[in-house]
Amino acid sequence: MNRHFRDTRKIDPARGARLGDNTPNEADRIEIGPTRLAYEEWAAAGLELPDLQAMRRYRWARLTQHIVDRDYAGLLMFDPLNIRYATDSTNMQLWNAHNPFRAVLLCADGHMVMWDYKNAPFLSSFNPLVAEVRSGADLFYFDRGDKVDVAADVFANDVRTILAEHAPGNTRLAVDKPMIHGLRALEAQGFTVMEGEEVTEKARSVKGPDEIRAMRCASHACERAVRAMEDFARANVGDGKTCEDDIWAVLHAENIRRGGEWIETRLLASGPRSNPWFQECGPRVCQRNEIISFDTDLIGSYGICVDISRSWWIGDGAPRPDMIHAMRHGVEHIRTNMEMLKPGVNIEELSRSTHVLDEKYQAQKYGCLMHGVGLCDEWPLVAYPEKMVEGAFDYVLEPGMVLCVEALVGEVGGDFSIKLEDQVLITEDGFENLTRYPFDAALMGD
Repeated sequence: MNRHFRDTRKIDPARGARLGDNTPNEADRIEIGPTRLAYEEWAAAGLELPDLQAMRRYRWARLTQHIVDRDYAGLLMFDPLNIRYATDSTNMQLWNAHNPFRAVLLCADGHMVMWDYKNAPFLSSFNPLVAEVRSGADLFYFDRGDKVDVAADVFANDVRTILAEHAPGNTRLAVDKPMIHGLRALEAQGFTVMEGEEVTEKARSVKGPDEIRAMRCASHACERAVRAMEDFARANVGDGKTCEDDIWAVLHAENIRRGGEWIETRLLASGPRSNPWFQECGPRVCQRNEIISFDTDLIGSYGICVDISRSWWIGDGAPRPDMIHAMRHGVEHIRTNMEMLKPGVNIEELSRSTHVLDEKYQAQKYGCLMHGVGLCDEWPLVAYPEKMVEGAFDYVLEPGMVLCVEALVGEVGGDFSIKLEDQVLITEDGFENLTRYPFDAALMGD
């Protein structure tokens, strides 16, 4: 029988029926994943691949245990990143983020139900942990119009019926981000709606062994993409036409080439546009002998976020002494704060014990000292001491947490900002910096 309708060429036929990450060795599999380029680069770097089947079981078991520990009947998720965590399945992630048409219900007994786009029930078929696939979780006005309440009632009744079988007698249901009609319909069915985001953020905060392997691979792929972006900037800035968007586009393209997924922001700015920080990249033509600063905010291979920042001096001249001082001060800030990281350290104590930036940089320092990272920026947030709310993050670090350690160094009215950020794993006895990308030698004064 001819199968011309389906291309079954392999990513790497030499590896057999399955790839090293325990996924089918086919370029047209349903689950999205790394490209041949990424696999080749990881092999050359000697990286150990994750076992994605084991990673999915770990996440499912961890979420289930958090539900049981709180005596909830189940956890209902609409946030696409929580759905990705629970199922490793994706469907138009960014569109889904503002048009929530997917949902997952994980019951206290581990039974998991996916509501997906009605024409795409197959998108989670690769994961046997998804026991049922339905449709009808699209409870937003664009799709349902003035009858969204009717759709919400049908959906909530489905949830009630499922939980009556899998968690009989328990009406405590955790929900992460329901639309308003969905929330009202669930309450009308007799559920006591609990805070689901607390469940998912705590569950996601501690990474299992295969998640850490996936993060190492994603970090390597991200840094290769950043290197291509830097090479492009150094080769083209000064030609009178290369703009910030041209440079940023390289990072997008190189991320996609390795099976990455998207970038959450456009935080790259050149010269005076880098101060104040948070101006996103645009058409400004970059000049020689200026600083370019950026923050990747990148969702890369395996859906893992790699959130690192660097500042580069692009030019033939030497950076000014105030630029070198700011760069060295920023490096000191993140390295000193990193040294505090180990299991058992209270998160609020990190705030109280922070390295203190020079007074002239205080007004424009970053919004936090550190934050968790996994599938995106995640819990916890480590605030600067004057922003810390007592009791908001009264928890201790655990092995398997990953934190991004930040620094933003720039003066009010200045013509540059230094942006630095490394991604750090909490180990059994301390920390490991997962970020290998070097600091700019010129800005370090080397």
